[in-house]
Amino acid sequence: MVERILAANSRAPRESEAPTVDWLPVTVSPDPSDPKLAHLDGLNLSRAWMLEGIIFALPADDPRRLHLSTAAEAHRRAGLAAVTGEHYEGGHWLGSFAVYLTTQRGIQRGTPRAP
Repeated sequence: MVERILAANSRAPRESEAPTVDWLPVTVSPDPSDPKLAHLDGLNLSRAWMLEGIIFALPADDPRRLHLSTAAEAHRRAGLAAVTGEHYEGGHWLGSFAVYLTTQRGIQRGTPRAP
């Protein structure tokens, strides 16, 4: 989405502004049967999907890709682990977020942009 909003020549954060390892922690739903707290599982899936889109939009040699990939993978694992169907509160809609993530819906496939 960021790629769609910002012009290709917009200033991206510099390498010195790259996030630390724990800059975007995975969310944990303390009670997945709670209709409100179940949204935290969806947040992990959504974050992973959006991070993957940002990674694709960055040049292949951009050093921020490592940090973003690490965060995306952590959110992917946590989010997909919650897609169990055990609780209706999340089970009836988390699958659609998981499909977007795993199919890279809306993300251009192929090699990352050249620098």
